Amino acid sequence: MRGAGGTSGGLGEFFLGLGLVIAGGYLLLKQVMVTSGGWSLYGYDAFGLSLVPFLLGLGIVFYNGKSIIGWFLVSAGILIILAGIIANLRVYFAPTSLYNTLIILGMIAAGVGLVARSVREHDSARAGPD
Repeated sequence: MRGAGGTSGGLGEFFLGLGLVIAGGYLLLKQVMVTSGGWSLYGYDAFGLSLVPFLLGLGIVFYNGKSIIGWFLVSAGILIILAGIIANLRVYFAPTSLYNTLIILGMIAAGVGLVARSVREHDSARAGPD
């Protein structure tokens, strides 16, 4: 039976490393705060302006459900709204202690190291490390 990555590496190392990466990644993502700011165009609120193609297209589609222009405007309006939401996101790392940050990043680094080590060939005849 082959180990991780088709080598004679250890499956235990792989799963321990994978667990550390997943746990560290989860804890890291829990520290990230995402907020949204206002949409502005030359100092004015621009969210309402982004609704114009969507609402115009929606009106056209309700009038004629087979209208290509109407469906195009609805689709473009939805894309403009989604792009505006994503473009106005602000991502912050929530305040935490240095200890917690080092534990989180250490878990990720140790996990990546174990996963990388598990896919290398292991020489069972050797008694010690490299």
